[in-house]
Amino acid sequence: MRRTLLTGALVGAVFATGAAAHDGVNHATDAEAAAHRQGAAPNAAAFSPSDLPLPFLIRPEFALIDHTGRAVTQADFAGRPMAIFFGYANCEAICSVALPAMASALDILGADADRIAPILITVDPQRDTPQAMAQRLSGYHPRLIGLTGSEDALADARAVFQIDAKQVTETADGAPVYAHGSFIYLVGADGEVKTFMPPILSPERIAELMRKYL
Repeated sequence: MRRTLLTGALVGAVFATGAAAHDGVNHATDAEAAAHRQGAAPNAAAFSPSDLPLPFLIRPEFALIDHTGRAVTQADFAGRPMAIFFGYANCEAICSVALPAMASALDILGADADRIAPILITVDPQRDTPQAMAQRLSGYHPRLIGLTGSEDALADARAVFQIDAKQVTETADGAPVYAHGSFIYLVGADGEVKTFMPPILSPERIAELMRKYL
């Protein structure tokens, strides 16, 4: 599988082209940018990814297994935009923000939601079996697609998106807790990543950006 690797420095440089732009988000003021870096979002609904084309190319490639047990690759989604998030079904941190936001955005899209593939690629394959993902994700939205696979196949998928994932601690009952990427990647129908969305965006804004690439 061919990998398109992006270094952290390159991604940082892309979004450092202006004091009020970072992490795939444009801010109206330097104060707003500073607030976001500190974890505050004074007007999250107004944040939007850059309208400029990305100066690098990410073409998603993966060979994984979906939550129904079916082997899938990026070719199975050809001609459909994808919204891809890396996390895990039992995550109580950023996933519990991103997945409900994606679900709400799908509801806002209405019938147009059928035209986009909303995908969670797990970083926890030991617990995120197809059956476990099917049960957990259905609680967020019936259209969410869970993808899992072997450690090597998932590592290949993460490499394409330059995602780091590692276990950082355990819960009181011994379940692993992972650090992982937080962006939702919007992939166009042509198979190229168009933009990133931080999950602090409102569902309305996420739906608006999804609709842009339908």
